[in-house]
Amino acid sequence: MPASPMSSVHSLYVDHHGWLKGWLRAKVGNGFDAADLAQDTFLRVIKAANAHEIRQPREYLVTVARGLVVDWYRRQALERAFLEALACRVDGLTLSLEERAVMLETLTEIDRMLDGLGERTRRIFLMAQLEGLGYAEIGAGLGVSVTTVKKHMVRAMTHCLALVED
Repeated sequence: MPASPMSSVHSLYVDHHGWLKGWLRAKVGNGFDAADLAQDTFLRVIKAANAHEIRQPREYLVTVARGLVVDWYRRQALERAFLEALACRVDGLTLSLEERAVMLETLTEIDRMLDGLGERTRRIFLMAQLEGLGYAEIGAGLGVSVTTVKKHMVRAMTHCLALVED
């Protein structure tokens, strides 16, 4: 009789959690974040509901965890940049911890959305949205036509709208 999906996850967790946490600790440099990422890895495995089909558990767990580590590093870089930008503000505005968390989560979501774009499309989109440049200014700055800028903006907006609808 085949094992149930939950007993498979339980066995996977018991057999490999400690090892995975150690692997993650080596990647992120501390036990606290490693423990969080290990838990997130197993949550992904549970959501996938295919633990009973896993033939090479450590390779599977590393594949899932590696993606989470990349996201973790990206979030850390975003948070550092955000805190540096806040520190450079001259208007004396201070944000509560809750406001910081909300803003950081929003920035992380925007980063995730833009990650699916090509480099030029992302750059054009950010020039228009963050720097407030017009299409002609962007085209001149990048040495491309206004038509090219428009195409990239359509691509970026379509991509973002598709993700929002999901």
